Amino acid sequence: MSDIVITYLSAAAAVLAALAGAFGILLAVADRFLRVPADPRREKIEEALPGANCGSCGFPGCAAYAEALAKGEAAASLCTPGGPAAAKRIADIMGLEVTGFVPKVAVVRCQGGGGVTGARFRYVGELDCRAAAATQYGQAACPYGCLGLGTCVRSCPFDAMILDAETGLPRVLEERCMACGTCAAVCPRNIIEILPKQQYVHVLCCNQDPARRVRQTCKVGCIACRACEKACPVEGKAIHVEGNLAVIDPEKCTGCGKCARACPVSAIGDFRTLRREAQKRKGEKQEAAGQKVA
Repeated sequence: MSDIVITYLSAAAAVLAALAGAFGILLAVADRFLRVPADPRREKIEEALPGANCGSCGFPGCAAYAEALAKGEAAASLCTPGGPAAAKRIADIMGLEVTGFVPKVAVVRCQGGGGVTGARFRYVGELDCRAAAATQYGQAACPYGCLGLGTCVRSCPFDAMILDAETGLPRVLEERCMACGTCAAVCPRNIIEILPKQQYVHVLCCNQDPARRVRQTCKVGCIACRACEKACPVEGKAIHVEGNLAVIDPEKCTGCGKCARACPVSAIGDFRTLRREAQKRKGEKQEAAGQKVA
């Protein structure tokens, strides 16, 4: 009986060895004739990218973006963290010219903090805007406004956002912002947008309620008074009130800031002025710090 068992085992081993050899030959042949040659440019492109894997290009990560670039299925100017330098390196690898690179930055379209708005109830729970939004649509009096729990700040991979101590709202540190869109993706109120940096004028409100209700919930909410429309010097107007909310046409807007100055509730921000003021404050702080050191 043991001899029979040994014979069967030997036969089985022989069959398995033969099958393994046959499959090995088939795999080798398939690898030889069916292999898709890798584009050597893909690896070079991936090395030219910053490796942030932030998804701002619209692809899952740098490797996927590099593959799409090598196939000619994506533009070289989509990597915002890499900026013009990365776009230039990619263009050199692909033998192309860089066109259409537009620096962008995250813009928080809400000013409802620091006493200008209130709360419907006291929220006690996880410090996450998404959790708060799932609790009776959030604690903020304005149904469109920032919930102020800092989910966007914690999600930023570049530490380009902080919660402002004075207003309780997220503030973008533009010099660090890579416009990856992570903050915008996690915001349950959709009040963060990734916009061209040279677009200076923004409506910093998303409330589409009638003016009467807006006044009840926020002191700086758009009241659809159309003063901005009247002040706009652009032929055909670069700003219109749509659905009780002022909307800027970026194709027509010249960034003159007249609509921002005309707004009676300061719901429109002129970022050219805001950036200039921020730079001035930064210089004053540096000067004060220098004097203390001296």
